[in-house]
Amino acid sequence: MSRLFVFLVPVVVIAIFWAMARYESRRIHDPTRKSFFERNGTVLGIVFLLLVGFWTLFLVVLPYLYMVQESFHPKLPPMQRGGPEDFLTLEQYKSFFIQPTDGAVNDTHMWAFVFSIATSVLVTIINFAICYPLAYYMAQAGTTQKVRLLMLALIVPYWVNEILRAFALRLLMATKGLINQALLGIGLVDKPVDFLGLDIGLYVGLSYAYLLIMVFPLYNAIESLDKNQIEAARDLGAPWWRIHKDVVIPYAKPGIASGCTMVFMLSAGALAAPQFLGGPSTLWFTSIVYDFFFQAFNWPRGAAYAFILLAACIAFVMLMLRMFKVSLGETIR
Repeated sequence: MSRLFVFLVPVVVIAIFWAMARYESRRIHDPTRKSFFERNGTVLGIVFLLLVGFWTLFLVVLPYLYMVQESFHPKLPPMQRGGPEDFLTLEQYKSFFIQPTDGAVNDTHMWAFVFSIATSVLVTIINFAICYPLAYYMAQAGTTQKVRLLMLALIVPYWVNEILRAFALRLLMATKGLINQALLGIGLVDKPVDFLGLDIGLYVGLSYAYLLIMVFPLYNAIESLDKNQIEAARDLGAPWWRIHKDVVIPYAKPGIASGCTMVFMLSAGALAAPQFLGGPSTLWFTSIVYDFFFQAFNWPRGAAYAFILLAACIAFVMLMLRMFKVSLGETIR
């Protein structure tokens, strides 16, 4: 690990200065754009760079590299690490497809993986459908006072811990919870609805957990749109759906891509909401990873599963960015 550290420190420093050089070269073509140090000052700029480098190296690069190298080792007691039985192998990745005990197809874990990815996609779509009209109203239609009140109403519930929010939703959606009692009381249903068994609680919990992650990128993108463009489209007789399809959504593509990417990645890696709000037959992939790490103490297999999930999520996100013709750089504007 020490050799790896000595190798990675200059790599991270070179990457930071390379990014700065690219930014400066672009600024030459655009004189109105201030440089990083002009905007923040020399001392503060150096502090920012050191903090970003520290964050990238110790909290992103090194943990992921350790996870990757751990996934290529067999499960061994700590005393046998580095011995003759410790060798590089693909067994941990193979176990995702074939069970190591009996050689049968590991359809349980593969189905959990597919279900987690598909549910994350559905949650992302639901979040976008909820947040897009809300972000458009806040950015283009609402008055300043109403936008402030709406922003406050969105932010205040997130002062509560995510686990407590998930547990509260479970109490609301339980068989004898408040929602079922209300539905029975007004006569809409004859018997309680199994929100948790039908995974409705899971969809609601994940959608609610990452609502702000979708709202703010959409709001930032739509807020910078010139209102004259919308008025011009209305004056030319365009219906409301055509205005959103041809004017607002194309302009807000970077914000849409950013929000959808973050919601999808966070949903796929969620742990609290699936455990509290999932049904008895719901198997979430990150729960399997958690069990390998902290129940079975099989860190190599847990690391392999975690890396499979990470690689699949990154590949899916890059595919979506390519399909919608949005570059990765545009998502962080």
